[in-house]
Amino acid sequence: CPVVLAPRNSSVAMPPPADIVKVAIEWPGAFPKLMEIDQKKPLSSIIKEVCDGWSLANHDQFALQHADSSNFYITEKNRNEIKNGAILRLTTSPAQNAQQLHERIQSSSMDAKLEALKDLANYSRDVTFAQEFINLDGISLLTQMVESGTERYQKLQKIMKPCFGDMLSFTLTAFVELMDHGIVSWDTFSVAFIKKIASYVNKFASDISILQRSLAILESMVLNSHDLYQKVAQEITIGQLIPHLQGTDQEIQTYTIAVINALFLKAPDDKRQEMANILAQKQLRSIILTHVIRAQRAINNEMAHQLYVLQVLTFNLLEDRMMTKMDPQDQAQRDIIFELRRIAFDAESEPNNSSGSMEKRKSMYTRDYKKLGFINHVNPALDFTQTPPGMLALDNMLYFAKHHQDAYIRIVLENSSREDKHECPFGRSSIELTKMLCEILKVGELPSETCNDFHPMFFTHDRSFEEFFCICIQLLNKTWKEMRATSEDFNKARKRVMQVVKEQIMRALTTKPSSLDQFKSKLQNLSYTEILKIRQSERMNQEDFQSRPILELKEKIQPEILELIKQQRLNRLVEGTCFRKLNSRRRQDKFWYCRLSPNHKVLHYGDLEESPQGEVPHDSLQDKLPVADIKAVVTGKDCPHMKEKGALKQNKEVLELAFSILYDSSGQLNFIAPDKHEYCVWTDGLNALLGKDMLSDLTRNDLDTLLSMEIKLRLLDLENIQIPDAPPPIPKEPSNYDFVYDCN
Repeated sequence: CPVVLAPRNSSVAMPPPADIVKVAIEWPGAFPKLMEIDQKKPLSSIIKEVCDGWSLANHDQFALQHADSSNFYITEKNRNEIKNGAILRLTTSPAQNAQQLHERIQSSSMDAKLEALKDLANYSRDVTFAQEFINLDGISLLTQMVESGTERYQKLQKIMKPCFGDMLSFTLTAFVELMDHGIVSWDTFSVAFIKKIASYVNKFASDISILQRSLAILESMVLNSHDLYQKVAQEITIGQLIPHLQGTDQEIQTYTIAVINALFLKAPDDKRQEMANILAQKQLRSIILTHVIRAQRAINNEMAHQLYVLQVLTFNLLEDRMMTKMDPQDQAQRDIIFELRRIAFDAESEPNNSSGSMEKRKSMYTRDYKKLGFINHVNPALDFTQTPPGMLALDNMLYFAKHHQDAYIRIVLENSSREDKHECPFGRSSIELTKMLCEILKVGELPSETCNDFHPMFFTHDRSFEEFFCICIQLLNKTWKEMRATSEDFNKARKRVMQVVKEQIMRALTTKPSSLDQFKSKLQNLSYTEILKIRQSERMNQEDFQSRPILELKEKIQPEILELIKQQRLNRLVEGTCFRKLNSRRRQDKFWYCRLSPNHKVLHYGDLEESPQGEVPHDSLQDKLPVADIKAVVTGKDCPHMKEKGALKQNKEVLELAFSILYDSSGQLNFIAPDKHEYCVWTDGLNALLGKDMLSDLTRNDLDTLLSMEIKLRLLDLENIQIPDAPPPIPKEPSNYDFVYDCN
């Protein structure tokens, strides 16, 4: 029968104080104890009390840990995570456990060593244990085992291959988990260790767990240390990584692309283009398209993120040309413009080089440059001195002229021969379009840590940006004609036409076309007429009545609508949201969940092993934060976790999704929302809890939509229609349900 330790005045029926937590405590070979833990008492006193109940001496060598799958130690810092009904376990202290494991992993017995490494890999997830093990110089011991310890067992490897593989896998897993806590700097590792890890990428291609850990370690080295980037780049080649993309394991493919992205991201500017050329030579794009994007399986979120990062880094190679002004005195650059003129007008043999023919040639060039749509007819090089888009626009024009010559000539000649002032100037339009495409694809911006928005069509061609431009310049020319824009006032026409073209492109991209041809097909269905219909439909749905009676009606019902929105936001907070913890190694995703209690008085939150399917119950979330303790809600750059140094914190998209709850004197709960919608829901809900206005874009849109619907309902012509005072009665239940069709 369990021993129950209860307060002296237990006969009085009253709720337990907030500082009292009722738990069960296990000890191997004994019945569990039911205890009421006073959170005001020191943890050491509680542990002593538990040890005394089981007549255990040396209570300072014991500790409490959660008896769930995490097995995390309870400390003074995290003891508030204990909730009523929790099951705890009395166990050896972290320091004692770390010391024992430190000795056990050096055992001469293979079986004992393997079991110790398995335990170490499990315990290393706990930061309390990790700190104690690291204090014993445990990281150095693991690296020595990797560098030289494996050599000792080379002879045994043939006869004990499964044991050897498991041993190495657990060693690398423990190392990865320990390093993930950020206690030890990555700069401390030797070249020998890096060489060994790099060699595993080739040696253990068939051992998935070793390969995963090795790739994860290489990626973290590259991302966390410039010196290690250089050493890793010397040890691992793209040629060694490519074969892992041609397999069928998506997780290995994800890790592999992550290492390529890390090398790409950290490469010096002068080396980045060189690396891109190597990737092209190794046909990386084609391999990813065949074995990843078009493989017969769904692409998970992490793979989608890595493909998005690769897409961004590839397009960022264009930044140099985008920010390079044309030098009007550079003959090589001027030759590109000459080539554009030659292809368009197929000039006959050059006149004799006399003063008369020179003047004639200049006059002819000026006329042709005007037909090509440049602003500066005498010296078109001056058109490319604005950055962005700089020389990138000229590169796109030349690519279009050379690779889509018929379409190029048709556009130029068609517009240069028009007499109705509706010609679309090719040169100026190309410059504006290139600038717009760079904005759409965010050329030059760092990839977001939360975005998965990759476009399969950009992996279908080696020159995808140029092909993208070629499709869009033809769209622009078509839309210009449909809108009957004129070149007389190009700036006004440009603004109107470019707005429509951007909308056409964005709507087509939203459908995620699988190829450039499919993208082109989507655009054909989005003519200017179709865009007008879509706009008209959207405008009708959001019609805004401005007459005085309507405005008064709006003012009257707006508080009701705002209260409705407020209740919806609070209901969403009660349902809760899963947030992802950002760290240097995204592959091992860590999640946490936060939700509001039904009475709107407490925020419950806690870590999760994996992304949940549906809601997470309150009682499975360890931490609590009373709403009354919240001092403020801050967003963006004002968040504590956004003030830290690092490329991630500078990212615009991450900043737009960041918010923090500030409580007590220095307490903080930091969030990065999964998307903009969840960001708006949470910031609105938290502001509503604090009695502040909900100011998000989502609230404005919801308010406009609901107000419009409510007003339209109230303005319905209901003359001669009797509205009942009570709802109609519910019909009787049918005698049978034979008419029901079971879809399953």
